[in-house]
Amino acid sequence: MSIDQLINDCKKNDIKAQEQLYTIYAKKLFPVCLKYSRSYVEAQDNLQDGFLLVFEKIKQFEFKGSFDGWIKKVMINNILQHYRNKPFLSLVVEDVADEVTLEVDDSISIEFLTKIIQELPDRYRLVFNLFVFENYSHQDIATALEITVGTSKSNLSRAKMILKEKIEHNTGSDKMPYIQ
Repeated sequence: MSIDQLINDCKKNDIKAQEQLYTIYAKKLFPVCLKYSRSYVEAQDNLQDGFLLVFEKIKQFEFKGSFDGWIKKVMINNILQHYRNKPFLSLVVEDVADEVTLEVDDSISIEFLTKIIQELPDRYRLVFNLFVFENYSHQDIATALEITVGTSKSNLSRAKMILKEKIEHNTGSDKMPYIQ
């Protein structure tokens, strides 16, 4: 069965089609959830909640653009919604003059990077992931998280500083993953 047919069947609330769509996309979307979550268990919860929202909103998908992009956006927005009304998103309001740059070192594993990103405070992790992995602008991040552009910039800089310190501490290397 084609993805288009699965989507149409999901629009009719066909449970078998929903199960198939989940089976196809869960493995692709779990890493996205993991990036935005504090732990593996939280990522699993976010995946489940996200799919509930996908099945609720799938009637809005009009086959304009890719379904992969649409479902990923629904998943990310669902995760962000969990954080939007939390006060931590507006606590840091400061100007950061120096931008922290991290440089590539092939000896740093993806698992280690994922772990230290997950350990970032929520406000830093969300901004970092949106900026670095989703290519959101600071204005887009500010809108999505209902914070100021300055707060977005500050949180990104702080996230990079924390990551740099953790990498230096754990590897003894002054070479960091390069992240603009």
